[in-house]
Amino acid sequence: MFVSMDKILNKAAAEEYGVVAPNVYNLETVGAGFKAAIELKSPLIMDVYDALDLELIAEAAKFFSKRYPEVTVALNLDHGKSYEVAVKAIRYGFTSVMVDRSSLAFEDNIKQVREIVKMAHAIGVSVESELGHVGQGITYDNDRDNGLTKVSEAVEYINKTGVDCLAVAVGTAHGRYVGTPHLDFERLAELKAICKVPLVLHGGSSSGDENLKKAVETGITKVNIGTDLKTAGALGAKEYLERTEFPSLIEMIDCGVEGYKEKIKHYMVLFGCNNRG
Repeated sequence: MFVSMDKILNKAAAEEYGVVAPNVYNLETVGAGFKAAIELKSPLIMDVYDALDLELIAEAAKFFSKRYPEVTVALNLDHGKSYEVAVKAIRYGFTSVMVDRSSLAFEDNIKQVREIVKMAHAIGVSVESELGHVGQGITYDNDRDNGLTKVSEAVEYINKTGVDCLAVAVGTAHGRYVGTPHLDFERLAELKAICKVPLVLHGGSSSGDENLKKAVETGITKVNIGTDLKTAGALGAKEYLERTEFPSLIEMIDCGVEGYKEKIKHYMVLFGCNNRG
């Protein structure tokens, strides 16, 4: 069953558990997300990069939603970089859009996000946006403190934009880290105390189970995971190739997808969204 993402996140925030949001890329990874949700009775949020084939992935999600109607699922545009892409995603059937204007000045960020919120809310689509900036793991040691979310700006930003959930920068980074991730849990606790919408953590991969579990306990409701899942899938395919004398493309893909799915399940249990579907 397709729902707006805020329905999943508001329930999770009220009941104090986290929801994993895997990045999906194609028919196989969409299917793996649904199967993980079925096996663990979990809600499902699927994040989709705006550079991917949004129509194809939306159709794949609709296919699996019809096959598995018991899964509560939201399809979310990830890091949408333009108003036009957000509109396109919604037309294809996305139930949420993440609007990334974090590189802009504070007032410009608010202005552009507010316009998309106005459009999306008119048709029942929820909006996520980012305050502060989550950088890249490859430059983590140099950039970690540069874009942290300012607690003093958070309430004003939420009130002026009308966003349904807020991605905050508290010390994570996208991709693999060069250096050791250090999350600012004190900042996160302050944000949780004053923000009336669910909080989102980008750059969950490679942050470590202990950090991520504590982040959920401190106030994060949605955790985006991409790189860890791709790595788990690649390792599943690699292990198959190493043990098979005459490999099959189909079997290799199946092993890769199984590794990807099992990693999603790992995070569902870690964040406590299993048996919450």
